[in-house]
Amino acid sequence: MTAPAHPPSDARGLARSLFVRAPDGLRLHVRDYGSRLWSRLPVVCLPGLARTTADFETLAVALATDAKTPRRVIAMDYRGRGLSDYDRDPENYSLPVELADLIAVLTACAVHRAVFVGTSRGGILAMLLGAAQPTRIAGVVLNDIGPVIELMGLMRIKSYLGKLPQPRDLADGAAILKRVFEGQFPKFSEDNWLAFAARTWTDRGGALTLDFDVRLARLFDGMDAERPLPSLWPQFDSLARAPMLLLRGALSDILSPETVAAMRARRRKLEFVEVPDQGHAPILDGPDLIQRIAAFARACDTAAGVD
Repeated sequence: MTAPAHPPSDARGLARSLFVRAPDGLRLHVRDYGSRLWSRLPVVCLPGLARTTADFETLAVALATDAKTPRRVIAMDYRGRGLSDYDRDPENYSLPVELADLIAVLTACAVHRAVFVGTSRGGILAMLLGAAQPTRIAGVVLNDIGPVIELMGLMRIKSYLGKLPQPRDLADGAAILKRVFEGQFPKFSEDNWLAFAARTWTDRGGALTLDFDVRLARLFDGMDAERPLPSLWPQFDSLARAPMLLLRGALSDILSPETVAAMRARRRKLEFVEVPDQGHAPILDGPDLIQRIAAFARACDTAAGVD
């Protein structure tokens, strides 16, 4: 792990950027908020397929500055995303490799047990970690993801992933995102779209470029709307002993109401929140969702016997 690459982005100086070596030597970027000396369970934030640590900035700062229960928060850029190295071989943008990367990050950051917040692909990784190393997980928030992933939603993602035009500036980027995603987020304000654009593109040499390796789109090669994906029920069931909070965007085309009902039938104590007027995946920066996640983390502290 190296020294911080950039100065903290928040005025409180809570956060620093670290780099961890993956098992194959590739550098993985980690955003680390707070102190590892704090007694509460840390929270590990895992973004969606082509997303970055930026999606969790508001949530992470809120959890780390909670007046009564401040806690350390770790957010991770997967390989090929954000400030992590891009892989020369895009075949390594796979769940088994990313799971090994996640375990390497947890070990390097001395995170032995944590509450995991996984958005979309991040939730899949949390389920896979539950099957591989269940004692790591003191609780899990699944953000718009479950054991059954709707193919039509994946086909929608396939239609735009890595194919968005390069914007002239953030305002142009906001307009592009609004055209593509307005059906998923019909109540977004112009400020919401601008913030979304700032988390989607990054300035590289004076030009805005997507903040991920566009070769991620190869994951969808050969995907057929008529061919169902294998379910992840065994991996979901591996989390049976961990408290769980499930979030679903009311307009989601990735997590269906039927899958939610099946998940709740298997997990009678599962907490569930449906987020109105949002699709895949709900943005975790509103006060109501942040408070709900903070309360869930405190309940995980209690269940784990952490003061």
